[in-house]
Amino acid sequence: MKWFLAAILYSKPIRETSATKTYRCFAGRGIVSADAILSTGWDGLVSLLDAGGYTRYDFSTATKLLEIFGSLKKNYRGDLNLLNEQAKDPADLESRLKALGKGIGATTISIFLRDMRLTWSKADPKPTPLVQRAMKKLKIKNLKAFARKKHLDLVRLDTAMLRLGRDFIKKGKPIRVAR
Repeated sequence: MKWFLAAILYSKPIRETSATKTYRCFAGRGIVSADAILSTGWDGLVSLLDAGGYTRYDFSTATKLLEIFGSLKKNYRGDLNLLNEQAKDPADLESRLKALGKGIGATTISIFLRDMRLTWSKADPKPTPLVQRAMKKLKIKNLKAFARKKHLDLVRLDTAMLRLGRDFIKKGKPIRVAR
């Protein structure tokens, strides 16, 4: 549940440091479950979001968090593992996550499921546009196949590709590729 909340916070176009600080505000107050988020209410969530520096998106994010975690509570007893168990396959898992609320799009899905690959066999997110840009730059056609061939951890590789795409390629910074 904690990673799901963090993925929602990280998916906004906001500085990573602000999303991290905001998540720590939630975690520090023990507000990391569906029940805790719902009982905090809109005003309390706005206050937490503001404390973390999430001020630009505080009202809309508070509303979305209540919708998402309310839906999770209603449909899956507040349990993401139950959602995963009920999913038939990776596509169904993504559909069920997106159906929780408007605030869950492709970016949130990718951030969340990238790391959930370690525990959920149905977690198989598509590469984000930034990862795709990095793959293209490095001439990698299939990230999973590349990871297997090079004996690399897929989650770490995906994360590294995201950072390469975000911190270098998107900003037009030069990169050197050792061959």
